[in-house]
Amino acid sequence: MEAVARLNNVPTSPRKMRLVADMVRGEPVNNALNILKFESKVGAARLEKLLLSAIANWQAKNEDIKLEEADLYIKEIKVDSGRILKRLRPAPQGRAHRIRKRSNHVTLVVANLREPVLEEVKEDKKEAKEESK
Repeated sequence: MEAVARLNNVPTSPRKMRLVADMVRGEPVNNALNILKFESKVGAARLEKLLLSAIANWQAKNEDIKLEEADLYIKEIKVDSGRILKRLRPAPQGRAHRIRKRSNHVTLVVANLREPVLEEVKEDKKEAKEESK
């Protein structure tokens, strides 16, 4: 089972956010949280909060499985370009230079390493409930 969390219109350029996202891609959740907590880049704090949200979403979907027993890892993290705010800066001789203030969208997917085994356990529990009725 996997859970998704999204972060839209983050006022950081996608290039800077991808540097942080590449550090945690494919990592187990505990390692990723440690990396993001001690990273000094601007996007790290926002990605840490997003990762905690994805973990909470996973817990909401899988209430019968303990978080400690599940081997969660970052299955996918994607940084896309968001909207660009265009501003003008005065330049010499009455000209103007365009400034492009970029933003980004981040999509983070958290999944379990032992997913097929957990599905069998869920099916066994459903069968046990049906037999008890």
